[in-house]
Amino acid sequence: MVEGTNMGDSDSDIRVAIIGGGAGGMSAASRIKALKPEWIVSVFEATSFVSHAPCGIPYVVEGISETSKLMYYPPSVFIEKRGIDLRMNTRVIDVSKGSLQYIENGEEKEMEWDYLVFGTGASPIIPPIEGKDLEGIFTVDLPPDAERINSASKDVSEVVIVGSGYIGLEMAEAFSARGKNVTVIEMLPHPLPNFDEDIAEVVKAEMEKKVNLRLNEKVQAFEGKDKVEKVVTDKGEYKAELVIVATGVKPNVELAEKLGVKLGETGAIWTDRKMRTSMENVYAAGDCAETYHMITGKRVWNPLAPPGNKMGYVAGVNIAGGDIEFPGVLGTQITKFHELEIAKTGFSEKEAKENGFEVKTALIKAQTRVHYYPGGRETQIKVVADKNTNRILGAQIVGYDSVLARVDTMAAAIQAGFTTKDLFFADLAYAPPFAPTWEPLVVAARVLKF
Repeated sequence: MVEGTNMGDSDSDIRVAIIGGGAGGMSAASRIKALKPEWIVSVFEATSFVSHAPCGIPYVVEGISETSKLMYYPPSVFIEKRGIDLRMNTRVIDVSKGSLQYIENGEEKEMEWDYLVFGTGASPIIPPIEGKDLEGIFTVDLPPDAERINSASKDVSEVVIVGSGYIGLEMAEAFSARGKNVTVIEMLPHPLPNFDEDIAEVVKAEMEKKVNLRLNEKVQAFEGKDKVEKVVTDKGEYKAELVIVATGVKPNVELAEKLGVKLGETGAIWTDRKMRTSMENVYAAGDCAETYHMITGKRVWNPLAPPGNKMGYVAGVNIAGGDIEFPGVLGTQITKFHELEIAKTGFSEKEAKENGFEVKTALIKAQTRVHYYPGGRETQIKVVADKNTNRILGAQIVGYDSVLARVDTMAAAIQAGFTTKDLFFADLAYAPPFAPTWEPLVVAARVLKF
């Protein structure tokens, strides 16, 4: 069965096919329909979740949210209010120039397209560890995983998490908050591998209060009869009734490769600043797409929801005949481990050096309130700057208060090309209930000198 007519004779015959109903796909679909309501925009989503928020999975596991709430909008909003042809539980199995094949309700079908958007996202990397297919071993990927993990974890007490990046950290919080005995195994010397060690040490100390943190250990095998019972590393063995593997993700590019779309140097789909791929009328957005780093202009892959939404918006505008460019990313992220808030934007010291910068850094400790106003907590801020130009390259912040505000301020400053002098003279707000007279970011700029 073939739907549609390729390259229609009128504007109302134009068909846009979007593979993936996550952040990038749904943003693109919504923008196209807003600008070209007469076009037919079809979204193919393999799961029963659309406009979903996988980043909320740890908080469902922790018990502070529900799986059903991991959709920003119900499907009815896209179908009835925005006029999108939304096809859920529908899997695209092949794509060729001008058409794609998919399975819907068990039936194989075909649809022709004039424009195609890859919004295929990313999937967890599962290292080739012996026993990885045992029951009780999970990854954190899509909202249905939250239900599976919750169901499997009801009666267990021993949980092992492999990896201490953002997802590993958040899952460690989720299970330790539920009173489970949690072991976190990390092959590198400190948690949060994309942070510098001096800041990661603060996270390490906080984690050690709540979990058994094992650093510089590499998992060699998962063992058990029918389900996982033990995790074996190069330094020991740990009892495990449930395991979360959080060792990173990879872009889903298989369909793009089938079509012959160029992959970038990061392994994600190559795109230009308009989110166009190497093939005419084919775009990519979200976690499957490669982009640019705002500081260096180099190609990077940054699978995060906020840029994914913006990439989809840019793709949608350009498909509909507009002209807009995506400027790139800084990799701004924030998370928490129990009370400790943890954030980063731009380059760490290590990353800046790897990118050829000669750097200078400032690491300061400060209170988040004036000394006479109650409620102040300690925060630590590390700012990285170019030694030759004083341009700010990155910031890492840990603390118990106002971390989001400060990392967002630094992200905007870096994107604007601020130097240490610009940051020092930034007219930032002050009042005793909110900040000290000398704002910690300004103090960091003063320490860095200009």
